[in-house]
Amino acid sequence: MEIITTHINADFDSFASMIAAKKLYPEAELVFPGSQEKRVRDYLVQQFRNIYAFKKIKHIQLAKVKRLIIVDTRHAERIGELATCLDNPGIDIHLYDHHPNSPTDIKGSLEVIENLGSTTTIFTKLFQKNEIVPTPEEATLMALGIYQDTGNFLHSTTHPEDLVAASWLLQHEVNLDVVNQFVSRELSAQQVKFLGKLLKNATIYNIGSVNVTLTKLILPEYIDDFSSIVQRMVVMENIDVLFALISMGERIYLIARSRIPEVNVGNIARAYGGGGHASAASATVKDMTLYEAEEKLVHLLHRHIQPKAIAGELMSSPVIAVTPDVTIDEANKMMTRYNVTVLPVAQKGGNPETGERPSCFMGMISRMVAEKAIFHKLGSLTVSDYMTTEVATLPATATLADIQELIIENRQRLIPIVKSEEVMGVITRTDLLNLLINDPSHLPADLLQEDNRPSVKRSRNLSGTMTQVLPKNIVVLLRDIGEAAAQMQCNAYVAGGFVRDLLLHINNNDIDVVIEGDGIQFAKAYAEKNKASVRTHEKFATATIIFPDDTRVDVATARLEYYEYPAAMPTVELSSIKLDLYRRDFTINAMAIHLNPERFGTLADYFSSQTDLKERRIQVLHNLSFVEDPTRIFRAIRFEGRLDFQITRHTEKLIKNAVDMHLFDRFEESRFFYELKLILSENNPLPALKRLASFKLFPFLWPDLRPNLKIDRRFVHFITQASRSISWFKLLYLPEKLEPWIVHLLAIMSRSRTKELVNFCTRFDLPIKLQKKLVQQKTDVERIAKDMLKRPYMKPSEIYWLLGDLDNEGLLYLMTIARKKHIQQAVSLFVTTLRNETPLINGNELKELGYKPGPAFRSMLNHLIEVQLDGQVTTHDQALSFITSTYPVNDTRLV
Repeated sequence: MEIITTHINADFDSFASMIAAKKLYPEAELVFPGSQEKRVRDYLVQQFRNIYAFKKIKHIQLAKVKRLIIVDTRHAERIGELATCLDNPGIDIHLYDHHPNSPTDIKGSLEVIENLGSTTTIFTKLFQKNEIVPTPEEATLMALGIYQDTGNFLHSTTHPEDLVAASWLLQHEVNLDVVNQFVSRELSAQQVKFLGKLLKNATIYNIGSVNVTLTKLILPEYIDDFSSIVQRMVVMENIDVLFALISMGERIYLIARSRIPEVNVGNIARAYGGGGHASAASATVKDMTLYEAEEKLVHLLHRHIQPKAIAGELMSSPVIAVTPDVTIDEANKMMTRYNVTVLPVAQKGGNPETGERPSCFMGMISRMVAEKAIFHKLGSLTVSDYMTTEVATLPATATLADIQELIIENRQRLIPIVKSEEVMGVITRTDLLNLLINDPSHLPADLLQEDNRPSVKRSRNLSGTMTQVLPKNIVVLLRDIGEAAAQMQCNAYVAGGFVRDLLLHINNNDIDVVIEGDGIQFAKAYAEKNKASVRTHEKFATATIIFPDDTRVDVATARLEYYEYPAAMPTVELSSIKLDLYRRDFTINAMAIHLNPERFGTLADYFSSQTDLKERRIQVLHNLSFVEDPTRIFRAIRFEGRLDFQITRHTEKLIKNAVDMHLFDRFEESRFFYELKLILSENNPLPALKRLASFKLFPFLWPDLRPNLKIDRRFVHFITQASRSISWFKLLYLPEKLEPWIVHLLAIMSRSRTKELVNFCTRFDLPIKLQKKLVQQKTDVERIAKDMLKRPYMKPSEIYWLLGDLDNEGLLYLMTIARKKHIQQAVSLFVTTLRNETPLINGNELKELGYKPGPAFRSMLNHLIEVQLDGQVTTHDQALSFITSTYPVNDTRLV
């Protein structure tokens, strides 16, 4: 069997080349390896008369394929499932392609490779040579292939032979109206909308004096022919180099265009498993988030464009180093803890907390060497015995060429940046370097002028918004914190949910301040200055400042967290604001605002968080986010319900992966309960609970509750009723305290026995006092509900005595499970009126009447309240008369 095929997402050039190849191989079957561009599909429906029958892969016995003719590509991954044919014994491969050579190219027994504007041009030349005459339909299709791939002969890859080929095809009755219809098409209204978003999200990087435009877009589903929108952006904005990262559904696509010889986008696309020309290329990005794909892209740009960056701007600091007397076992544990493969060895290890840098660099120890030494039972020896000493160092002024020479050519894993024997920082091959160069603000000042900074909105000033949204006292407080930080020579930021809500124009008084420096020291000094108290948490390098008016400010040291194992509590190390934001849960919470006077109000948005906020998306910053901290799953669900946002498909996939790994059995239940408590404290937790169920988390939450392992009609009813009861109570504006999460939890447990509630409390290690309250409210309320069901007509005094011992949460739980309206009315009457009833006379008046103080006083006054509630006594005189007549002064019952 012979097969003619091309690349996935076939365009007109590859489609036309397949039809042309059929002329040369009449016995071969035509097989698309996957989808086609929308315009190709439209052409097949509207114009192409099915002279040739295309077969589907599922109808082909791939093991029997003896000859494979591949057109317009030479990359195995681009022909999809048909790549399995390459392993067939004795397979004969014929290749026709116009793309540049690549080390990963398929090799064939016949290769017709020419550097032309299109593969169709190659076949047109073969037709001329072999005197093959195409039909008008074939000539039209082949012209389409040439016109599209050369951009109407305007792409820089256009060759004179492409025009000659098109001229020859015109002699064979090409229908130019059809060519114009499918090649020169105006953008639709939807495409214009997408183009606007691409322009808005564009970032300009100046790398090696070359302006490179990078834009990103997230779409809920796949959109055909997006490359035409990218091409229009290039033309409209006169862009030399453009990279577009488009997330469509669960996949990310890279579309690249270049109009200058300094940037070969084909080489960069091949790093993602794609391909193309120096001027136009594309790829499907696999196993990365959008931010990781962008991070890799910027790294590739630096490598291929070779910008003359300064080492001091690219290095990571503070440096994690060991002294020569540290054992190999200890060094190996440190490398595992910080997820690094190499550690520098210095005579003085330094101290990040005090700002003391390592000094007198001696060499480095790698994980591979350490593990081999441990295997040979040498872990107790010091690193000085087996460290590598022939390590070159660089000054902070070194260029990228210097760095490349050491890391790539000399295969040096780590480059210490040294100044006067002090190790200022290190440059490695790890993701940390990629992370730093991903931010244009880390590029040298001479390469990135102020007017070329990426997005005005990324660094816009929010002072006006802060004045508009926040109370005046909060703005004054933030300014004062910034001034204090400047005086202490450190940088202060307000970060996290506070910034998110500010941009949403929501007043959030939970102030989370991040200090680049010692956060605890700052908090103590600021509290002392302002006569406030401070609580410190040394383990997490955080503190809480409590002002006399009970205003609270949480202060944290800019930190990088690492996890000892999946789902562990994080361990904290000093870091910078960008790394502090990168450790956070979601992009919408990864923004900060400068508070120091010289930059007060300036937004720090390194991860396009504003775009996600505007598009109402919740997504993680890196793929291992939920593995490191599974509680983030519940935060994602809570934010989605509260903010009416949408968890992205990729983030959903990562959640499902974490659930499948059963990580919830490994972390502290108290952490999880805290997140569950926040979900149940929402005004309407039902959307979040439904999401928890959809991710199959109910078995973990309530393994004992079989009726509650799914969201059913009764579950929805009880949660809805609980939320309505809570809303009703809040509208009363009563001074009494209410904890809504208890009402919602009791509603969830309403169909379960008390034993299951006790198991829940025990498993999540709830305080004993809280456990007793939950159990008592559940048992009392359910008993009372049964009693009231049988008593539709109750006196006010009966309601008073029946409900008097219930907390507010218990009363609202009773309204939730009430099966009859009269029960809810009774609770409402009790809360709003009855429970506030006081006796019309007091104990002093009883003494004046001659009664002796004692336990009888309570009985008399309770009896008085009872008749007052039932309307039998309404005035003070009636109360006196009731007491004296019912309880004579000399009554022996009162003794």
